[in-house]
Amino acid sequence: MNDAGSKVVELRGVKRSFKQGDVRIDVLKGVDLDIRPNEIVALLGPSGSGKSTLLQAVGLLEGGFEGSIKLSGEETAHMSSSGHTRIRRELLGFVYQFHHLLPDFSAVENVIMPQLIAGTSQTDAEERAMSLLSSLGLSDRLDHKPSKLSGGEQQRVAVARALANAPKLVLADEPTGNLDEATADIVLAELMALVREQGSAALIATHNERLAGKMDRVVRLHDGVLS
Repeated sequence: MNDAGSKVVELRGVKRSFKQGDVRIDVLKGVDLDIRPNEIVALLGPSGSGKSTLLQAVGLLEGGFEGSIKLSGEETAHMSSSGHTRIRRELLGFVYQFHHLLPDFSAVENVIMPQLIAGTSQTDAEERAMSLLSSLGLSDRLDHKPSKLSGGEQQRVAVARALANAPKLVLADEPTGNLDEATADIVLAELMALVREQGSAALIATHNERLAGKMDRVVRLHDGVLS
């Protein structure tokens, strides 16, 4: 369990390069970042600056990174893939720009699913899912499949799914990028409120200065490093 002085995220010298033909592209050039419990951090930068690559590093979603990536005090750099899977299951929740909901399942089933995978009982998973969706204003949409939900409603379901297992860290990649301004404001406010309510931390990538200003702290990704 984290105490108030601990770090949910501790990155030191994180680098990532890609090859395009004979050309080497250095996307991350030595990123250092600390995030503490209950802190909501905006990761700001234009499209193509490497925000998604940095989120993939923190989320242990692919290999090829150099440097130290500690999550809740655990060094992940040399972990096996099963170790990464455990960390993702136990510590992390993800919200993407595109909601990636399972189309053949209802809203409540989409939020139940990750809980069952984590070992939660069916009864407790249903109760948690209905509570989260109701708090996001979807109490009358529980049985609707994604195709029957608006874009804002679909993204609210994605937020509920990300928070279903009470992760220590929520990673969100342009979570309001496909929404109109008014809906984006509402969904971001609801996401931040739920993150705070359950004592999680969050790293939210955006290119929107106005939305970033609503968060506790802003870090800017420029030329492969954070400022």
